[in-house]
Amino acid sequence: MDKINEIKSYLQENDVDAAFITTPDNVFYVSGFRSEPHERLLGVMIFKEAEPFVICPLMEVPDLKASGWTFEPVGHQDTEDAWEVLAVAAAKRGVPLRTIAIEKSHLTVERLERMEQLFEGASFQRLDEQLNKMRNIKSEEELEKLRKAAALADHAIEIGCKEIAEGKTELEILMAIEFEMKKMGAEKMSFDTMVLSGPKTASPHGTPGDRKIQKGDFILFDLGVVYEGYCSDITRTVAFGEPSEKQREIYETVKKAEQTAIDMIRPGVKARDLDKAARDVITEAGYGDYFTHRLGHGLGISVHEFPSITGTNDMEMEEGMVFTVEPGIYHPEITGVRIEDDVVVTSDGVEVLTKFPKELQIIKP
Repeated sequence: MDKINEIKSYLQENDVDAAFITTPDNVFYVSGFRSEPHERLLGVMIFKEAEPFVICPLMEVPDLKASGWTFEPVGHQDTEDAWEVLAVAAAKRGVPLRTIAIEKSHLTVERLERMEQLFEGASFQRLDEQLNKMRNIKSEEELEKLRKAAALADHAIEIGCKEIAEGKTELEILMAIEFEMKKMGAEKMSFDTMVLSGPKTASPHGTPGDRKIQKGDFILFDLGVVYEGYCSDITRTVAFGEPSEKQREIYETVKKAEQTAIDMIRPGVKARDLDKAARDVITEAGYGDYFTHRLGHGLGISVHEFPSITGTNDMEMEEGMVFTVEPGIYHPEITGVRIEDDVVVTSDGVEVLTKFPKELQIIKP
């Protein structure tokens, strides 16, 4: 329980009596227990001077124990007030709770007010930055899971390319990808798979539908696969039939922008400099107004996590950081193109985890 001990050390160093962690991804990160509680209460309570406990729906206690949790499980029934159960379990520890660290970005106002009632007189402070700091640097064990998730994503793109055919719909291709991923043992997709074709590629977060593939289309795949709790996230854009000169120009510009940023990655480089390097390539080619989002985002247990790779982030790269690099151009009158890879900062550079080719793939009709 290294993560529990790390939180405990943080509490001791900062004179905080307890931490209550409620984001399902962070519960998994510190306890090894994966749960999606919906409206029910889930959390890990870690104390400066007492043993921790996980509170979860009573029906999930067997799953909690099976996950390897060796401390007390606290289950609550649907007919109980889960917050009262939490307060009783905390009181049994026999330690005063004057200061409690919480995830302010996750705990709702309603839930915070309930905690203020139950832990009367306690003050609440942010734990978010500490959790971000811990999750930001991946261990070798985490990196191995991310590599396997990335390999599955590469294979998913390969499946998608093989499924492309004139008259086939975006949803038909999407379903074929997800079916094959399930057959290969993927837990689930990291997020809703995107297969966009033709003019729909110009929407960065478009929705796949019944549009049929036509000759001359660019087809954009954006997908990810979860392996043992860790996510991948890849985007590739391919051509169905010979592309026009403008389509090819946009593709090559995005490819150059992405590679320019990747080539810069090493410890000490600032996030904003990576964003600027890619954005400058696109701007110099005359498409600056069509690159409408950040360069990338952190990746791990969550598909979008700390840090954000933006033009205003002064954070320096550190060995073990994992994030995406995904510039794009979205021209409604020509095409949309995005190319995305998952990368890890190494001691002297970068390792690219996603490996599907980035040379423009031209699928013959």
